[in-house]
Amino acid sequence: MREIKITEFSAKPVSIWLEEWFILTAGNMEDYNAMAVAWGSFGGMWNKPFAQVVVRPTRYTYEFMEKYDTFTLCSFPEEHRKAVTLLGTKSGRDSDKITESGLTIVSSQKVDTPSFKEANLILECKKIYWQDMDPNHFLDEKVIGQYPQKDYHRIYFGQILGIFAKE
Repeated sequence: MREIKITEFSAKPVSIWLEEWFILTAGNMEDYNAMAVAWGSFGGMWNKPFAQVVVRPTRYTYEFMEKYDTFTLCSFPEEHRKAVTLLGTKSGRDSDKITESGLTIVSSQKVDTPSFKEANLILECKKIYWQDMDPNHFLDEKVIGQYPQKDYHRIYFGQILGIFAKE
């Protein structure tokens, strides 16, 4: 993996989130959980580069996002789509889904949270802000339909500390 200067990071943000997905991991090498995420964004806020992710409080990863200060986002080549899907559909509460996925946990370079050996892109982030979604602020009726259980996401902003990509 080679480090990419944050100011030189280039991505197709809509396709990378909606079509490729990421694995969001929170925790440290001894205590972590991971899940697939398909909603988020990148940008600049408070003069810092950021990645924004959303996690429902019903997800096991939420507990790790609350407990730890850092997280990673990893994207994968198409050959790992089945593993990414598994991490998005099974809960770490019920099984060792990481082992079942066949993916390999590795230490990250700038944060305590692990990343994945098979990833082709890794963003290492430190949390800088969170806020709970307020359904009273949804302006599109179709959005409220995404929450039949009223389990509104918590929004996390993470300052991007490092970006790494395969050659």
